[in-house]
Amino acid sequence: MTTFYCHTPSPIGELLLTGDGTSLTRIYMRKQKYGCDVKPGWEQDESQFGEARRQLDAYFAGDLKQFDLPLAPAGTEFQQSVWRALVEIPYGETRSYGELARQLGSPKLNRAVGTANGRNPISIIIPCHRVIGADGSLTGYGGGVERKRWLLAHEASNGEYGQFELF
Repeated sequence: MTTFYCHTPSPIGELLLTGDGTSLTRIYMRKQKYGCDVKPGWEQDESQFGEARRQLDAYFAGDLKQFDLPLAPAGTEFQQSVWRALVEIPYGETRSYGELARQLGSPKLNRAVGTANGRNPISIIIPCHRVIGADGSLTGYGGGVERKRWLLAHEASNGEYGQFELF
């Protein structure tokens, strides 16, 4: 199966999008903890990502609060269940790792939820940035805590937050 890719600008830095010709499979930021670079054999084809780019642009402009794209993130059954739960967190709201663990049936799974959250391959659209510590702190984020802070502030201000400053 061919993996298609493109790069797209955003207020939080350039994003790498990948897809399989039907679904979006990854969105990675530069210097993302579990991200990746373009692999040999991947085919650059911006035409595969027109709708994803349009929706991302609308999100960053504050005009889109819920994405509607076919997604195919690769992961274990447990990771998939966490990522489905993430999509249910409304725009502008947050949940703790413990809340997600309870939602998935076991309050003892909060560390496993955190690990799955960190391995989310479709950041922003599967909103792992909306998960915070039980005390309200901005715990780790694969794209960096500064990006997490920016995304949460962006959603809280409905798109009027401004440009992200890379550190």
